[in-house]
Amino acid sequence: MEAQLSDVEAGRRFYGELFGWTFGQTGEDGESDEGSGGGGDAGDPASESERPKEPGKAERPGKAGRPGEPRQPGTSLRAYLEGEPVAALVRKTDGRMPTVWSVYFHTPDARALAERIRAGGGQVVTPPHPVGELGTAALAADPEGAVFALWEPGGHRGFGRRHEPGTFAWAELYTRDTEAANAFYGDLFHDALFGPDADPDFGRAPVSDVFPAEMPPHFLVHFLVRDVEAALGTVARLGGRVRVPPFETSYGRAAVVSDGQGASFALLQR
Repeated sequence: MEAQLSDVEAGRRFYGELFGWTFGQTGEDGESDEGSGGGGDAGDPASESERPKEPGKAERPGKAGRPGEPRQPGTSLRAYLEGEPVAALVRKTDGRMPTVWSVYFHTPDARALAERIRAGGGQVVTPPHPVGELGTAALAADPEGAVFALWEPGGHRGFGRRHEPGTFAWAELYTRDTEAANAFYGDLFHDALFGPDADPDFGRAPVSDVFPAEMPPHFLVHFLVRDVEAALGTVARLGGRVRVPPFETSYGRAAVVSDGQGASFALLQR
């Protein structure tokens, strides 16, 4: 996962204190030196092995832009929890780009999966491209326009930790047509969603279950916390906003918030 932000340093302060993350600045080779962060209270579909993954901050030599595109050194940070990579913060160089958290799906073959996305009625926004020696990235959208990214790992596998406080716990697709979403993602990630060893951390729900009906279809990243009410207090203290107060789901108690720059995500208590 990565957050596209106008002010990466402000993101470092916000997420460092909220989740206890530390951060490393990426260099020209894409490698990251772990550095300072904050202290907080923190707190897969997919496979052919596709699961939501964090391509991290090590992946980006090149020019900054939309998720899945290579970036210049110094424009991004890799986030760590107890020394393991958990997310990434990327500086936007184009103010017209949205301030968002992006979900990556792990795949053993990004080019083949991109062709299947096209065949299923989706769009490949940024074709698969190498990110140094770390892997191959791409940006895509489903037939309703919900945007997601692909990651074919090389030297960087993705998450070092997940499903524990302060790390990725769930990705929910909010869509207008759940049956169409079932068909599209079920075809792309059938084994991970429905196979005998399936243990997905990805779901879908109608947009109107949580958001205004006019909200565009989108993915919502969930981070696990020990106490959602306490975490909401920390979000407010750090300058974030509560977008949707706590509500019950089939996968836990969630609340939708945004950071001080407007990137939305969910807090999840289980």
